Amino acid sequence: MQVNATLPPQALADVLRTMPKAELHIHIEGSLEPELIFELARRNGVALAYPDVESLRRAYAFTDLQSFLDIYYAGASVLLKEDDFFDMAMAYFRRAVADGIVHAEVFFDPQTHTARGVPFETVMRGLTRARETAQRELGLSSAYILCFLRHLSEDAAFETLEEALPWREHFIGVGLDSSERGHPPEKFARVFARCRQLGLRLVAHAGEEGPAAYVRSALDELKVERIDHGVRALEDAELVRRLARERVPLTVCPLSNVKLRVFDRLSDHNLGQLLASGLVATVNSDDPAYFGGYLHQNFVETFAALPALQVREAYVLARNSIEASFAEASAKARWVDRLDAHFESFH
Repeated sequence: MQVNATLPPQALADVLRTMPKAELHIHIEGSLEPELIFELARRNGVALAYPDVESLRRAYAFTDLQSFLDIYYAGASVLLKEDDFFDMAMAYFRRAVADGIVHAEVFFDPQTHTARGVPFETVMRGLTRARETAQRELGLSSAYILCFLRHLSEDAAFETLEEALPWREHFIGVGLDSSERGHPPEKFARVFARCRQLGLRLVAHAGEEGPAAYVRSALDELKVERIDHGVRALEDAELVRRLARERVPLTVCPLSNVKLRVFDRLSDHNLGQLLASGLVATVNSDDPAYFGGYLHQNFVETFAALPALQVREAYVLARNSIEASFAEASAKARWVDRLDAHFESFH
């Protein structure tokens, strides 16, 4: 296939599903489907504020990031035992393989659980067992990134880091998530400096609800290697030039951006502009159980809403995702070869 080809919608959807790709912005707690929430609630004797699955789904009408987080943390309340974390992660890993994902770098929020009295060890045992099972049974490569909750203090982040260090071999990096407004990246400069000393990979949410200036401070103050979201970077022309020049990846989440009102409609999304500006944009699902779809759904709906995105952009986005990952160079080269062969097979 010529990468500048134009395909009818169904043929393009098939390419989008089957092309090898990585997912770099997925919160494992955000993959917790309502059905599994109710199953775990029954298993653990947890009372929910909603009578049934459909009532919970109807509550997913968010006005901003905070309105989502309120329900997100309530849903996480059913996660109490090692098997709960295992079941949640395995459900995502199975969907990832179905969506053509060859490598996933998965965020987890230990503070969401330890604050409820769930031991850090319980979280890590369940997640680690799922990752190993997915590699063995599904052939899926994956890694975990520990996220600090930015609405909490930097001291709390340091405490979480210390708790995590005995599990250092089971996560590859740290990130920064939760409420962006009023919590600039520099609030966590010291703990990110410590993580850098420890050899951890560094990423941070910035430029979603927060301004382009947060993207700049994530780069300058936290020294991150990737920006999660980053769609508001286009508000700063010099920042765009820098991101392009330094090849800083952006892990963009289109359906999430619409669900949380960053854009009113998917047809307003700036993914095409990000690519046209020479930025290393990728497509990801963020919190797919809450935002209307996993990775393939994000691709299909975004490409349908933005007709300028075609086969060439599909290839670029998939290749960006692989090259922006923290996987070993040999694995990335192998996946890129598979990606090239995949597109050549569609002559």
